[in-house]
Amino acid sequence: MTTAVERRELLKEVWREASTCTKCPLSETRQTVVFGAGNADADLMFVGEAPGANEDRGGLPFIGQAGRLLDKLLQEVGLERADVFIANVLKCRPPGNRDPRPTEIETCRDYLHRQVELIEPKVICTLGNFSTKLLRDDPTGISKVHGRPEVQVLGRRAVTLLPIYHPAAALYTPSMLDTLRADFAQLPELLAAPLPEQPAPEVFEPVPEVVEPEAEPAPQPAAEATPEPAEEGAPQPGAEVLEAAAKQADEHQLGLF
Repeated sequence: MTTAVERRELLKEVWREASTCTKCPLSETRQTVVFGAGNADADLMFVGEAPGANEDRGGLPFIGQAGRLLDKLLQEVGLERADVFIANVLKCRPPGNRDPRPTEIETCRDYLHRQVELIEPKVICTLGNFSTKLLRDDPTGISKVHGRPEVQVLGRRAVTLLPIYHPAAALYTPSMLDTLRADFAQLPELLAAPLPEQPAPEVFEPVPEVVEPEAEPAPQPAAEATPEPAEEGAPQPGAEVLEAAAKQADEHQLGLF
């Protein structure tokens, strides 16, 4: 079983992979990969749709008006952004904030499943239609399922899923704010409930070892003179600077607390 420190480091590895991803055309138009941010050991995770213009520039999710409303809704139920982890279905902004395309969602979904597996949340709130349909694996829209918690298995993790309207909905339709507040009010009770029963771990049959017959050793050419190796442990030029810069970039992009 991996420790919290090990899971955090593995999460950084997934971020490094995603940060250079070129699996879909969005890599050609993005400014920044918005991997996710927050508490790497959070019991509560939010999954939105895709980064917007502010997020594409800043590299962090939900930092515009919708993000400020999300912070306010969290505070009203006794939570802070530092208590949760926030991610999106897509890690790159679609041009013009258009809707995610099915091929983009399919290409990016593995990053989200790996985030869920490593963060190990107890509850996931899907914000809006796209994340709700993806994580429920069902085409039913958010208007019919919002506020109804259910257990879903995502990858190798069973979680309580709570579909909620995207906070941006209340920016365009103020009357939606009461609905959002009613759905958010369920979070303390869901977080206090036991973790859903987890799926049995996969068991893999060992692959039998194939023993190859020993081959006759080939004649070795005469050894050439080689330069003396550098002193073991000698520092490489700029190594400390590069390491510090890489660590700072990891912490900024992931926003881990």
